[in-house]
Amino acid sequence: MEDAVVVEQLQKYRRVTGVDGDPRVQELRGAVARLRRQLAVLPAELPDRAAADDELAALDAMVSHGLPEVPRLRRSLLLIAGAVGSVSALSPALTEVRERIDCFGELPRAR
Repeated sequence: MEDAVVVEQLQKYRRVTGVDGDPRVQELRGAVARLRRQLAVLPAELPDRAAADDELAALDAMVSHGLPEVPRLRRSLLLIAGAVGSVSALSPALTEVRERIDCFGELPRAR
């Protein structure tokens, strides 16, 4: 009987604190998926398309396996922006990814 109570408490804790219950994770995953789709259908030739695809896949995997580290999120954003930043058609989707990453914590302000 006690085992069932422990299992139930663990499941409740995961729903409240886990990845499934964190709206920031779901919103970031959605933003990453939209940018990946838009990049996939972009007819323009991008020299860094493969790098952007790889980093978007890594970003999605990162947020799929727990709460990601903010410095790693920001590093991924820089790599993705460097790869696709000059393509105006991707700008809104890239901005959305940046905004979702910002939800995990702001950069410290310089004094």
